[in-house]
Amino acid sequence: MVLRIFGASFAVTVVSLVVAFLYGGPQALFLCVILGILEVSLSFDNAVINATVLRRMSEFWQKIFLTVGILIAVFGMRLVFPLAIVWVASGLGPIAALDLALNPPPDGAAYFPDGSPSYETLITDAHPQIAAFGGMFLLMLFLHFILEDREIKWLEWLERPLAKAGKLEQLEVVVATTLLLITATVIAPEDKVSTVMIAGALGMITYIAVNGLGEMFHIPEEGEEPSGGPSGLAKATGKAGFFLFLYLEVLDASFSFDGVIGAFAITSDPIIIALGLGFIGAMFVRSITIFLVRKGTLSDYVYLEHGAHWAIGALALILLYSIGTHVPEVITGLVGVALIGAAFASSIYRNRKIAAREGEDAVKTSIP
Repeated sequence: MVLRIFGASFAVTVVSLVVAFLYGGPQALFLCVILGILEVSLSFDNAVINATVLRRMSEFWQKIFLTVGILIAVFGMRLVFPLAIVWVASGLGPIAALDLALNPPPDGAAYFPDGSPSYETLITDAHPQIAAFGGMFLLMLFLHFILEDREIKWLEWLERPLAKAGKLEQLEVVVATTLLLITATVIAPEDKVSTVMIAGALGMITYIAVNGLGEMFHIPEEGEEPSGGPSGLAKATGKAGFFLFLYLEVLDASFSFDGVIGAFAITSDPIIIALGLGFIGAMFVRSITIFLVRKGTLSDYVYLEHGAHWAIGALALILLYSIGTHVPEVITGLVGVALIGAAFASSIYRNRKIAAREGEDAVKTSIP
């Protein structure tokens, strides 16, 4: 099963590394490996959240996510998205933007001798609006999950009062809007206040719109429990499946913002970024997602979903904070891994307690 799920990812990795070596020699090969590891480490929480949504989709929409979705993730977010930023920021056409990316200034300078900015500089300058959009989208997702009352709670001392507060109508919108105002007025540079406000508002609107569309076509099954994400769809098909697919793609885009921006600290070459983040990283994230679904891991380790949402909340706050202050990517990755690791360990401890209790009950019932 592991080979069947991860086989394609390993094959794509080998091909990508060969292409990277032929393209730029040993240095390009090394950078490609580093970027692949970076993407997987930053996106493990993404895989867990994807799995919580993907397991509610029909087999057809799962295949669409793993085929069409991977093309969007690789070419859309890791190649076209950075180029599109340069098109908008510089006014260059697509071909000129690609040429700018492939021909950086000498000695890694931020500007060309004529004073025009480099491809990397244009991408970095767009970070505030990118972080504001992605941060607010992920923050809304986190708040939607954590403010909803659930039968199973991980950090009960914290999640119980938050669920009680969540009974206040539209509290997540109030909290998110307040944080956006604080980010724009306190954290963001003075010349980026309006830009951050607009981008953050668009992130909130995007989440609310996709969430609302998912719930519009939601037909609850008997005994179905509420869950995070756009809605608790079970084996969604048709329009419901399409909107879950759309939700997953926007979610993946929001998660990939920090990886794409962070990649420019390693290289500005769009080909290497596409190979490392896209073909290697995104493929393995997809494989981890489908592995979690097929193995029923989220059902066996019930706190994983909670840990992933707390990791999302941390990532959202880090993205918003990074608008004014650079945050090393290693911190982002370690926070997510630590929270999911703690949730996994808590799940194992819970399962052992349940097994021990059941064993004691079995012994008691067997005694005459």
